[in-house]
Amino acid sequence: GLSQYSSDPRTEWELSTYSTRDQVLEAVRNLRYKGGNTFTGLALTHVLEQNLKPDAGARLEAEKLVILLTDGKSQDDANLAAQTLKNLGIEIFAIGVKNADEAELKQVASEPLELTVYNVLDFPLLSSLLGKLTRVLCTRITEKSNKENAGSSVQDLPVNIGPQLSPTDLKISAVTSQSMHLSWSPPLRPPKSYRVVYYPSKGGSPKEVVLDGAVSSLQLSNLTSHTEYLVSVFPVYDTAVGDGLRGVTSTLPFSSPRSLRVWELSHNSIRLSWKAAQGATQYLVLCSAVPNAAED
Repeated sequence: GLSQYSSDPRTEWELSTYSTRDQVLEAVRNLRYKGGNTFTGLALTHVLEQNLKPDAGARLEAEKLVILLTDGKSQDDANLAAQTLKNLGIEIFAIGVKNADEAELKQVASEPLELTVYNVLDFPLLSSLLGKLTRVLCTRITEKSNKENAGSSVQDLPVNIGPQLSPTDLKISAVTSQSMHLSWSPPLRPPKSYRVVYYPSKGGSPKEVVLDGAVSSLQLSNLTSHTEYLVSVFPVYDTAVGDGLRGVTSTLPFSSPRSLRVWELSHNSIRLSWKAAQGATQYLVLCSAVPNAAED
């Protein structure tokens, strides 16, 4: 499966879309590059929520691998999202090109880093990694599969999701110009924690809050006025991640002053008055001469 990302992750094809090597190679040849920002944390969350699910082709018995390819430093918290994947048994390989941040790649990748972190100076040099990376991936899959098969049962990894693991009924209320209140109904099985991700729909930087699994509400503050926000809430368990809840709402515009009056005019002064704007702590008054005016 493959997903591209900038500020908004996009699934190009699922694990179950193609069934032959030739089909995958043809899909790669037809891929159109998606330029833009570098929200790696949001992309990893997208892979977890959208691409590693049974209806996307993920199988319970199969090893879960994510290969991250990036040419820049993440503009959001990639480490927190990566840690969620790794805690669920998903292995992350990080490949940096050009301006990628090597320290960030090492934070995101699984151990041992000498096998999971790679860096090249330009895209054509990626071909030099193919042989080694292929051998490492195949060896890791074989080792993990043999280890699990030697046990009493196959471990259920993060795609073990269902209604009993997913919250419902996201409600967004008490919306002001700078805040909103979120609440939801918890799943039948309480999660270990919730991850709440929120960001402006027109490409602003995502922010994340991690809540204890016993909490099912959150007040979002310090938001930008008159802005549409996308909100995502999903539960995290020791060995699974439930389906996320999503919502969209807009903060209110700031209230405006009203009923401007101009009075007490003199040759070098003007007095102004207006009705107050609710919540305002200061006013900025701009004054300039009108060009080519009939009257001064």
